[in-house]
Amino acid sequence: MIQIQDLYKRFGKVQVLKGVNLDIGRGGIFAILGPNGSGKTTLIKSILGMVVADKGDIKIADKSVLRKFEYRKNIDYLPQIANFPANLTVSELIGMIRNLRAKTSSHEQLIDLFDLTPFLNQKLGNLSGGTRQKVNLVLTFMFDSELIILDEPTTGLDPVSLIRLKQRIEEEKKKGKTILISSHIMSFVEEIADEIVFLLDGKIHFKGTVSDLMKQTGQQNLEYAIANILTDNHA
Repeated sequence: MIQIQDLYKRFGKVQVLKGVNLDIGRGGIFAILGPNGSGKTTLIKSILGMVVADKGDIKIADKSVLRKFEYRKNIDYLPQIANFPANLTVSELIGMIRNLRAKTSSHEQLIDLFDLTPFLNQKLGNLSGGTRQKVNLVLTFMFDSELIILDEPTTGLDPVSLIRLKQRIEEEKKKGKTILISSHIMSFVEEIADEIVFLLDGKIHFKGTVSDLMKQTGQQNLEYAIANILTDNHA
């Protein structure tokens, strides 16, 4: 689904990506992890075309996407921060995004799933952070795209909404979709991810299953396995 070849990106004097090579197959849930400054946000934004690499190539479905934009119509993206126009209502925002994307959408079921009906006529600026995140999720999942990228999707969610989010992600996986997730919540990643990609200092340090990483580090859960990697590399 995604092939990243020898990807480099520098911001000023800082080399953020240092020859990243990564293949992500079609179908499944892949978590992209790494500490702050590891390059994971730059990698995600490179896939989305929000950052242009200095060197290397990115292919999606065997087609290079560097310096192109049409391919983004087939990606559903949840940004980390739900930064919406404060003066719009939830209903107005959903209608605006539907018109902009010009794709078939199914938002009614998602509104019910995340209990947003009471908020449809409320201004976005008056909503809590958790409710804005649920609006963010509706906007992401209401289009039927083969590739879904979720940046910190659990932020601000109550336990019921978190369970429903996990169920929704699993449903998308069963449809054969490829789902990339970035999250600092290791218990969430451990529960839901088929594979993890761990970045450190601009390079892929590990790619494989959670159980493989725990075996490699001799740890009993993902949080301790990640901590083990970081400790070893800063010793």
